[in-house]
Amino acid sequence: MATTLSVAIGTVGFLLLLRMVFSFRSLAYSLREWWRWLDDRCQAHQLYRIPRYAEGEGGQENPLFRKALAYLNSLPSLEDSDCVTVFSTGRRPNDFFLQLDPGRPLADSFLGSRLSWTLADAGTSPCLLLRLRRHDRRRVLRPYLHHVEAVADDADLRRRECRLFSVRPGGAGWSGPVPLSHPSTLDTVAVEPELRGRVKSDLESFLKGKAYYARLGRVWKRSYLLHGPPGTGKSSFAAAMAKFLNYDVYDLDLSAAGGEADLRSLLLRTTPRSLILVEDLDRHLSASGSRDAGAAAAAMLGFMDGVFSCCGDERVMVFTMRGPKEGLDPAFLRPGRLDVHVHFPLCGFPAFKALASSHLGLKDHKLYPQVEEGFQTGARLSPAEVGEIMIANRGSPSRALKTVINALQHSSSGSRLVYSGSLRKTVSESASSAKAAAASEESSVGGIGFGKEATVREFKKLYGLIRMRGSGSRKEGTMSVHMAAAAAATANAAAAANVANYLDRSSDRDLGYY
Repeated sequence: MATTLSVAIGTVGFLLLLRMVFSFRSLAYSLREWWRWLDDRCQAHQLYRIPRYAEGEGGQENPLFRKALAYLNSLPSLEDSDCVTVFSTGRRPNDFFLQLDPGRPLADSFLGSRLSWTLADAGTSPCLLLRLRRHDRRRVLRPYLHHVEAVADDADLRRRECRLFSVRPGGAGWSGPVPLSHPSTLDTVAVEPELRGRVKSDLESFLKGKAYYARLGRVWKRSYLLHGPPGTGKSSFAAAMAKFLNYDVYDLDLSAAGGEADLRSLLLRTTPRSLILVEDLDRHLSASGSRDAGAAAAAMLGFMDGVFSCCGDERVMVFTMRGPKEGLDPAFLRPGRLDVHVHFPLCGFPAFKALASSHLGLKDHKLYPQVEEGFQTGARLSPAEVGEIMIANRGSPSRALKTVINALQHSSSGSRLVYSGSLRKTVSESASSAKAAAASEESSVGGIGFGKEATVREFKKLYGLIRMRGSGSRKEGTMSVHMAAAAAATANAAAAANVANYLDRSSDRDLGYY
């Protein structure tokens, strides 16, 4: 009984002691906060406003705002704030980051002085409010702001994540950022090795050229034109360039932006170490009406190398177009506006081997000579088409290569397979046109069937007619030419039908490419 009583007394005593400790900590915290509140009321303070954009419509972004916000989001004291916003990238576990909440003060200290930050959310033009004691402003303000910029610059250099910005509807600034999660790199994009090496070398020279550009009196920027048919990997290559440079991407949709004033405002609101991507330049210029074509061209020329394009260093501009570059006005193509022109052709054999290595893990294969022969005949497929064939047949490399060979044979016959949303329709129409051609020959030479057995019979007839050419009969010689054309058309129809049947078996969905 005595033992039980002593245990109970000990437990109660421990709980009372624990309560006293926690009460003391709470009391100490409350006293400290009250003392700070009283001290703040007894001191004169100076308030500094740091807006995100300069005053006026379409003002340039204030770099200090961006750096100060990055600095505040990296402070350990942010976790002790009364209210913070928590984000997750979703790509890695436990990958969380905190962000200052609007209207909530955040304390900091520097050189023995206490400072306070507040994010004032004013819609599209937020600002930061810095508060410090008036008698500390001359001693603390400038060194503290230098400290803020240095910490933010160091964090920016250590950041390994590219961000993507897009145009707000109506061209009213940039929305975002969102993480740029595009998987392409300069080592994985399907381009000729020589082209990859030249672009890499040019980008590396640009990164190291700050002092060189300054000595020349030129703005530290570079512009690229990527031109070629759809599906050749221009957009993926632009994303790979951004990841190689570790630059943010500003995706400038010209249809969302307005006139020259909007383009100028958007350009001023970009940051250093950024890649500005303008896709389908030729389509935008040709889509403008005859009355607006001159204004659209003038606005784009000013965007490329006007006075406002010089407001900022360390920028790369990338323009893409679907047609040949000769379709552009020569004024666009001169150096200074488009410094480097990169042509993206349809897939050749070296690019095919790069795709086979990345998609199928093949370094060599017994069917490679047949594939190379198909490319040597002038047949071409886009890298997107070849890549989709390999993805659909990734479990059987031999089947993938045979499908590529069939597609090349079909391409060399006059019409190229297009892997779009209407893929099966395209293949079936090609087969139907080939059958129709064979049917037209049938009317002149007699009945010719279709299908595999009919194809074999026609080749047997063709072989027999070739043997009969030595008879000297002019009529029979003419008949041989007709029969040869009919047999070739029938074989072409059978090949197209085989490709269509394979695609029906391998997938139930449309294969879309941009």
